[in-house]
Amino acid sequence: MTSSSAPSSSPSHRPPRVGLFCTCLVDTIRPSVGFAAAKLLAEAGCEVDVPRQTCCGQPAFNSGDRATARVFAEQTIAAFESFDYVVAPSGSCAGMMKAHYPELFAGEPDAMIRAERFCAKVFELVSFLVDVLGVTRVCARYDGVVTYHDSCSGLRELKVRDQPRALLASVEGLTLNEMADADTCCGFGGTFCVKYPAISDAIVGKKASNIAASGADTLVAGDLGCLMNMAGKLQREGQDIAVRHVAEVLAGMGDQPAIGVARKG
Repeated sequence: MTSSSAPSSSPSHRPPRVGLFCTCLVDTIRPSVGFAAAKLLAEAGCEVDVPRQTCCGQPAFNSGDRATARVFAEQTIAAFESFDYVVAPSGSCAGMMKAHYPELFAGEPDAMIRAERFCAKVFELVSFLVDVLGVTRVCARYDGVVTYHDSCSGLRELKVRDQPRALLASVEGLTLNEMADADTCCGFGGTFCVKYPAISDAIVGKKASNIAASGADTLVAGDLGCLMNMAGKLQREGQDIAVRHVAEVLAGMGDQPAIGVARKG
């Protein structure tokens, strides 16, 4: 992995201390994404730690339960505020923390200031690598044709679009084919797919058609929820397209079973 500039550090020239927010789905469904994120951060010169953590609070927030969301926010801030940066391999969770935590403390000046200080150092993984650390390429290989899905929160709340494509372009053996409407929702939307399953299925059906039409043999994205939703639809339609988190491909961990595929043996 190479960078255009050295990572910022303290006056003692220590490496930046990064608290890795793994996310609930990564922790319970796809731990390899967390290991890939830690590998990428370490190779970029960071000191990486994974403090005891819980949900970012987004499901409660999206359901209108602000009191519970605030409890999760308080726990997350307390666990991570000692780090130089807070990095998540998820635009959805990073967007929740960075864009919505302050409003949970509206009317409380001291709590608001604390939340805003925390939010200022929260980043989505690939955005952090490119925009903060100046990483321009990775040392990885993936032999395949890949198409990239722009997850809603990462794209619209955090402006994550060009960064993953720039790093994917540096992966040896990888060809990137853009799908039509790459920036259109996949239909997951957290609790949306539970509240409105028929609408969600129609949306992901269109997304699956665009993925297949791209000619790619692999779909990648930056949010595990989106990936699980699209992987399920592609498999139900009989499409032989591997689905992987972008961190796994960038970290050179593309040799393990794709999302939704059972490990052999």
